[in-house]
Amino acid sequence: MTRRMQGRLIGYARVSTDEQTTEAQEIELRAAGCERIVEEHGSGASRARPALAGLVREIGAGDTLVVVRLDRLARSVSHLLEVIEDLTHKGAHFRSLSDPIDTTTPQGMFSLQVLGAVAQLERALISERTKAGIKAAKAKGKLPGNPGIRERRPEALAKMAAAQKAAYGARIQATASQWLPIVRRMRPDHTWDDIARFLKSRGLDWTPERLRRAVKYLVTEGMADKNLLKKSPPRPPEDRLMTLVAGIHSSNPELTLREIANQLERLHERTPRGGTKWSPSSIKNLIDRAKRTGLLEVA
Repeated sequence: MTRRMQGRLIGYARVSTDEQTTEAQEIELRAAGCERIVEEHGSGASRARPALAGLVREIGAGDTLVVVRLDRLARSVSHLLEVIEDLTHKGAHFRSLSDPIDTTTPQGMFSLQVLGAVAQLERALISERTKAGIKAAKAKGKLPGNPGIRERRPEALAKMAAAQKAAYGARIQATASQWLPIVRRMRPDHTWDDIARFLKSRGLDWTPERLRRAVKYLVTEGMADKNLLKKSPPRPPEDRLMTLVAGIHSSNPELTLREIANQLERLHERTPRGGTKWSPSSIKNLIDRAKRTGLLEVA
């Protein structure tokens, strides 16, 4: 069996706004065998792709990054080639389900450049057609967009709000199995910051604000316990360290106590007593506490 066949298939799904959903892309990516799917919400022209950057940073040798279409991945040909170069440097691969791309062959790399150029040209043409259409409509005295929304009609605004809520709910429910069990285990004893940090150590990119909003939605819809939204009690500083150590340990259980200590020192994290040098025994104490509080599962 080749190294590539042994690696994981990791999907990347992107939509332009928070009101859109990645569900259709996720269905295709899961059908292709992706074990994990990373979502991103941002304009195709935007340079901000934190989820993609994190995925490329964490992907392992032999793994394959999979997208539904090339334009879901990159904002430009140069960005596309930059991502591919980063993946190749790490021994990882890239595949587009809708394009004949195989980065392990010279032919595949050539196709990648050609198709990337086509995708960029197509996006530019669509943009130009849209601008031309708006200009023509204005020349005829017409305004672009939904007139009901533009005129703030209550029924149109209500319809738009309902559609946005439905799309948001579908997106939250599609990923809840990945993060909600952890939230249930940690709330309300741990802060939203702690939980977001813990989830990030497992490759799930959440901000505290987005996470709390998602849980509030599930509580409002009767799909989660309202106690999850209770205010967290004051916690001593060492509890933040316990959460951080638990996140590092759970993301890579093979790390030794010394290796975890080294990571904390590189992060300039101080020990519970304020020191700068971490000992393996301090790490073990924090891991044991995390197990007692249910933050880590007991083997």
